[in-house]
Amino acid sequence: MVKLIALYKHPENKEKFDEHYFNTHAPITAEIPGLKEMKVTRVTGSPMGGEGKYYLMCEMFYEDYDSMKAAMKTDEGKASGKDLMSFAGDLVTLMFGEEVE
Repeated sequence: MVKLIALYKHPENKEKFDEHYFNTHAPITAEIPGLKEMKVTRVTGSPMGGEGKYYLMCEMFYEDYDSMKAAMKTDEGKASGKDLMSFAGDLVTLMFGEEVE
């Protein structure tokens, strides 16, 4: 399994961010063909104290890199990317990862 990881910095207006993320963005993303699982984690703090650098993390799991690349080219994948940039382009860091056993 491989995953696309989205890390979101703290937004200025958390209520507005959450409204859009959970009611618009996450449902669009959940419809991407080939997406096996999507996990969203709200970051609640840092071991060093304080709220930490990130507000939210989303992990989107795919069978393999080819499946993930194909998914990003679908209409749903493009819609998710376009929506992401419209509301969180300055907040998000995206990366790829592989599950290690």
